[in-house]
Amino acid sequence: MVAQPPANATPASGGRPSPIAAPANGMGPNGSGRSPANGIGPNNGGRTTIAPNNISHNPVITTPPSRGSREHTTVNGSAVRVRPNGRVSDVHDVRRGMDVHQGLNGGRRIVVDRPDHSRTFFEKGRPGYVARPYSFHGHDFDRRTYSYHGHSYEHFYHGYRFHGLGLHVYAPSFYFGRAYYGWAFNPWATPVHYRWGWVGNPWHRYYGYYFSPYPVYPSAAFWLTDYLISSNLQAAYAAHQEAGEMNGDPKASGVAPLTPDVKDQIAEEVRNQLTLETQEAQQNAQQKVVDPGSSSIARMMNDAASGHPHVFLVGSALDVVDGSGNECALSDGDVLQLQSATAADSQGADLTVLASKGGLECPKSDVVSVSLDNLQEMQNHLRETLDQGLQELQTNQGKDGLPTAPPSPQMAPAVYTAAAPPPDQDAANEIQRQADQADQAVNDVTSDAGAPAAAPAISTGQSISEVEAILGQPTTKAILGRKVIYNYGSMKVTFKDGRVTDVE
Repeated sequence: MVAQPPANATPASGGRPSPIAAPANGMGPNGSGRSPANGIGPNNGGRTTIAPNNISHNPVITTPPSRGSREHTTVNGSAVRVRPNGRVSDVHDVRRGMDVHQGLNGGRRIVVDRPDHSRTFFEKGRPGYVARPYSFHGHDFDRRTYSYHGHSYEHFYHGYRFHGLGLHVYAPSFYFGRAYYGWAFNPWATPVHYRWGWVGNPWHRYYGYYFSPYPVYPSAAFWLTDYLISSNLQAAYAAHQEAGEMNGDPKASGVAPLTPDVKDQIAEEVRNQLTLETQEAQQNAQQKVVDPGSSSIARMMNDAASGHPHVFLVGSALDVVDGSGNECALSDGDVLQLQSATAADSQGADLTVLASKGGLECPKSDVVSVSLDNLQEMQNHLRETLDQGLQELQTNQGKDGLPTAPPSPQMAPAVYTAAAPPPDQDAANEIQRQADQADQAVNDVTSDAGAPAAAPAISTGQSISEVEAILGQPTTKAILGRKVIYNYGSMKVTFKDGRVTDVE
């Protein structure tokens, strides 16, 4: 038996739509989406208590717009952002409490926040969730019930505040024994040759230009690194197949594959997380609630300010803006580096692209601005997937060349899980209901704001005939050898060898 990352069990980064409409308190759908810490009721014997709603929204989308984009607002405070090519990128619907982000890569994310502080998240081709807040011993937590292709599972998150935002950091539902963490952290006696079960799968063939597994594994950290990357690439490929996302392009220029050096930096982050989780396990054994700051991006920011950079593995499709104000895409498996802390009043951070998959994606060495909540969700996704990898590794230790782990039973569940509300039994239906309302929300707000209707989706890889079927014949056409440029007035489509390579 070989270890294989679960194609249907790895949640997307729980991510938030890139641009947001922020509430007056500085939080919103692109942050925790929750009220401030005092919006969650006090501890009541571990029971769930929710304070009255105090969420309100400002009338404009507040994340940095890309160069040339336009924003339109309605009298009730809803808002629409339109890209330079005329396509709607973001809609904030006050009446529904809904935010819709339409990605550069063709994907769509929908977030709905309710007066009871619950949240519904939908992203076609990826896991969605319903989040319910609760309080435990004066600490704020969320229980997310994820749903994906009929499968449900739960994760927990611990609330904290940073730079005026309410963020949520992943909180494991259980911890392994100390001896197992030590076995995973320390070098193995002999490097391991290992054959993954996914070698030859469609996703692996597609991303072979970008990712290759280590030839041998000197420790579990390197095995877990390949587990993390492969899980993310499987998710990107599944979204490509199901939702039509264009996550990378092997034929495009500017591809920056995962080099051994970049992979080694990810492995170092894995070792850092193993150390952190070992410490948390000891605190949990003492019935203590772990400080959320210890595993949050706040700590990583402090490290960067002290000259210790960190890398982030992108865990879902995301649109960002670079230093020139241009919008570009990121997707599962891309790698960013945080080299310095951000200003105390900033709700975003600048990171350098170390690896990306081409096409619409941000090129290597580009410096991009990522909101702090999206950065926290990247880190959450890494830890979630790392815990899944540790479970997989424990199941398969002693098999297929893997060394045998010391006896180390799973510890008791984390103390905060006992007070959590029950899993949301209607999560799948609730997620789908919100997805069904998104088109109407986009149409209503766009119409009320007087914004132009959303332009049809054109994405890289489409043929000339497919584009003509959607947009008709261009106003002008330029043929430059293998390159053809169609000009539609507010939109320019570039083809190479008969396929779309750029849309402006």
